[in-house]
Amino acid sequence: MNTRRRLTGVVASNKMMKTVIVEISRSYRHPLYEKVVHKSKRFKVHDELNCQVGDEVQIVECKPISKHKSWTVEKILKSQESTEEVPVVGEV
Repeated sequence: MNTRRRLTGVVASNKMMKTVIVEISRSYRHPLYEKVVHKSKRFKVHDELNCQVGDEVQIVECKPISKHKSWTVEKILKSQESTEEVPVVGEV
């Protein structure tokens, strides 16, 4: 196994070509105040797997592809199924 960093997050946007925005969330307890702090960070990630919004993905560090992209999607852990209900016309 190589030493590249791997993170797990959720796809927040896929409106760009071959680029998705992945949101990484983490929670930790503040060392002094003992309060739970929630942090999230968004990464622009190179996508060859055609991820959809809501998919849980694993991303891996890579050489810089562009000014803002230095991560790539390694695999899709959970695929978000579209479970939207289509309303029937004429139904009250």
